Amino acid sequence: MRKYLGVLVGAAALCAMSWAQTPTQAPTPAPTTDQAPAPAPAPETVPIPTPTRTATPAPPVQFPRFELFAGGSYAEAGLFNAGHWAGLPGWDASLALNATSWLGFVEEGGQYFGTSKIPGAVPAPFPTGQIFCSTPSCTFNVATREYNILFGAQFSRRKYEHWTPFGELMFGHGGTRGKAVAGGETFTEVGSGLALLAGGGADFKINQRFALRFKADYLQTRTAFPLQPKQKQDNFRFSVGIVIRSVHKKKRTLEEETQPEP
Repeated sequence: MRKYLGVLVGAAALCAMSWAQTPTQAPTPAPTTDQAPAPAPAPETVPIPTPTRTATPAPPVQFPRFELFAGGSYAEAGLFNAGHWAGLPGWDASLALNATSWLGFVEEGGQYFGTSKIPGAVPAPFPTGQIFCSTPSCTFNVATREYNILFGAQFSRRKYEHWTPFGELMFGHGGTRGKAVAGGETFTEVGSGLALLAGGGADFKINQRFALRFKADYLQTRTAFPLQPKQKQDNFRFSVGIVIRSVHKKKRTLEEETQPEP
């Protein structure tokens, strides 16, 4: 028995000695992976506001403050209600004050000269009982002068570069004088009354100061003579002439004032 116990004790001692001499293995460190540093957050971009395109207001229409017109005129007139039209040359002039680019106030005057014809059977406005021509069916000549002074408005459309169309409406005073000879004696009849005008035309721009004007008008006169009551006369006229316009002077800026002259 003791023999076996000794063997067991010796075997246990040998095992203990061998365990003590075996080196302890260091624990294997966990594998480490090289991690790249996290990227820095990108800076926030502030959106740049896109400038909005606003409609550029149209420049104001330039227009002359004053317009002076003068020219020749021709009228087809029936001033004595005799049933005969007379072609009367004359002149026409006006002065316009423009309040806006499309509205102006006008004062106008004109005069026409020529010869009208009146039937001998009805010589009105001349006195009856006078022999103005040889037979009752004939017509006699009357030296005629007509004038008118009118006030009103002129409406212009200043949209085109070279042409400025316009319309006009005026009223005022008109007068007619006629001279006729009967039996060697001269008879003169003078009448007057209201005058109305409606018409229009166009200005052709020559430069900033001058323009050429064409216009046509309907002129209604209501003339009363001493021997003839007031009656309406329908007349038409055509005028051509020159327009003289006021010119706007450009205002000098501060930079232009301070800029040295070369």
